[in-house]
Amino acid sequence: MKILLVFIAIMLFHTLPVTGQVRDSVPRPGLSEISQVNQGNSYVTFPTDIGNIEPLWFEANIIPTFYIRQSKNSKLIGVLTPQIILRMYQEESFPVRTPSYLPQITIYYLLKGKEYANQLSLFGRYAHHSNGQSGSFYDMDGSINLESGNFSTNFLEFGLIATNRNHRFNAIQFFKSSFEFHPQAWNAEGLNGLYSKYRWHTALSIFKLPAKSRIYPRKNADISLKGEATWMFGNPDIREGYALDRLNLRLTFYYHPGFLEDFGLFIQFYHGSDYYNIYFGNRLDVIRFGLMTEKLRF
Repeated sequence: MKILLVFIAIMLFHTLPVTGQVRDSVPRPGLSEISQVNQGNSYVTFPTDIGNIEPLWFEANIIPTFYIRQSKNSKLIGVLTPQIILRMYQEESFPVRTPSYLPQITIYYLLKGKEYANQLSLFGRYAHHSNGQSGSFYDMDGSINLESGNFSTNFLEFGLIATNRNHRFNAIQFFKSSFEFHPQAWNAEGLNGLYSKYRWHTALSIFKLPAKSRIYPRKNADISLKGEATWMFGNPDIREGYALDRLNLRLTFYYHPGFLEDFGLFIQFYHGSDYYNIYFGNRLDVIRFGLMTEKLRF
């Protein structure tokens, strides 16, 4: 619990606005940019994971976004996201087992915020998470059937996103806090009592903007850093008795070289429960490298 409190305190400290003269080089992000940061980026990892995850050729996260809005300046927008996560294993025939399907619809509302002022946005989300399998949840020996066991859950998430600009360091900061709820009736048979149905998320994203010039006019972020923490609570699960096992932490550093157009390099550390559908009982401590899209434009 102390680790979680320290992590949250650090994120809150960094989200405090820095006063100073407004600079034209620090633009105002709209609700579209705010939603892009919250939805996340597509990526593919290299086969060089360091940690206790099974040997993979790659993990791919595919997050296309479809906007429902009147204009880019709308204060209310909807985002449809048919997200898919898949892993290719370093085994015979290079199998891709039980991809994670995460279709979702999210509504964002800009509660307050004018040009060169702090912004506060609210969002609500309905999402489905499944693995596309229909087999028995348990194997004959009583263990969870990772090969073809049915995994399916639906959940609601509500939260807020605070946005401000750090003029001193020419950076834009996003702080998110949200609550996720999985109703028991929305879970597949076998999940209740094992899968935490309440989750509290916090995240801090910092985008360091490049200096603009006639020679270097590109406006997308060169460097970004994102820290995320999730605390799982509710019914006892398979990690009962280990409080810190309910804490998930993720830290991602992204760098966009000048010679690449729409993607860059990232390094990520993850500690916590496996987020890959029915593998949720596994604990991961992994460092990974790969390519990540950067569609965010300021």
